[in-house]
Amino acid sequence: METIIMNIDSENIDYKIIDIFGKMLKEGKTVIFPTETVYGIGANALDESAAKKIYVAKGRPSDNPLLVHIAEVDDIHDLVEEVDGRAKLLMEKFWPGPLTIVFKKKRSIPNVTSGGLDTVAIRMPSDKVARSLIKASGVPIAAPSANLSGKPSPTKPEHILKDMNGRVDGILLGGACNFGVESTIIDLSGGEVVILRPGSITLEMLSEVLGEVKIDPSIMNKDDNQKAKAPGMKYTHYSPKAEVFIVEGDQKEVAKKINELNDENKEKGLKTGVLCLNKNKAMYNAQTFTLGETYEDVAKNLFDCLIELDNKGIDIAYAESYEEKDLGITIMNRLKKSAGYKIIKL
Repeated sequence: METIIMNIDSENIDYKIIDIFGKMLKEGKTVIFPTETVYGIGANALDESAAKKIYVAKGRPSDNPLLVHIAEVDDIHDLVEEVDGRAKLLMEKFWPGPLTIVFKKKRSIPNVTSGGLDTVAIRMPSDKVARSLIKASGVPIAAPSANLSGKPSPTKPEHILKDMNGRVDGILLGGACNFGVESTIIDLSGGEVVILRPGSITLEMLSEVLGEVKIDPSIMNKDDNQKAKAPGMKYTHYSPKAEVFIVEGDQKEVAKKINELNDENKEKGLKTGVLCLNKNKAMYNAQTFTLGETYEDVAKNLFDCLIELDNKGIDIAYAESYEEKDLGITIMNRLKKSAGYKIIKL
């Protein structure tokens, strides 16, 4: 497949380019485009054959549902059975932005798009390029992250070209994504309010709006969802080729243990990498991949560093752990899944 690739500036949008890619989406083709969270691979959410192309391009199991992106709040009424008071509160507070809401779907949503479920996950991105593209297409856009299934999600243009050139019809390249982790997904399709995937909109932020909000067990533990209601719920996910371990404990003990493991790996001819905060990098005798200073930095840079592990030929990587509250829940969710829940506790 020959892929049309163009660059676009989100601060000075060329709407001729937007129209080209919007037309492609309307015609049932696949297009990769930037959002504020990660890059997405999009197709017409209402076109069964177009949605199937996403699964093929990603090598993704067809029972894993696709997120649907809309350009305006009113667009949701053609797609879902009911927008209740809880949904309205969340939409007023967090849309446009990195929050996806799961609703009971209307029949207009094909089973291919919803992964065979009677629900659909919908969000309205805040990224100017993404919303302009959706508007230009004239249809809601199904768009999971634009990575090969199970691999780290792409947050920069260079992440896209290596794996996806030739697998989709079009690639629209902007800059780096602002948040660096996928949207929070919250399920309103039942009686309880449940977070299915943590993101930049945290449990604490959602609880302030709705009161009691629960977390799906698969977020914190190694529970595998056999019938996932949202992307990323299968526990093997976000994984580089390098084998990843999380090391938990006092920081000095963590550094000591990782340095010992690095020495052992050297003797075996294995190359070691360490995912750490900037302030801790001098503590390690292995190659470091620094994630920044704050939890916001870590969330933004995590997928980029996981991808860099493979670019640098790392065989085994060790990651520092983070307190599981606020944004730390999101970070540890992604780290645990990338590591296949391999945790060294000191």
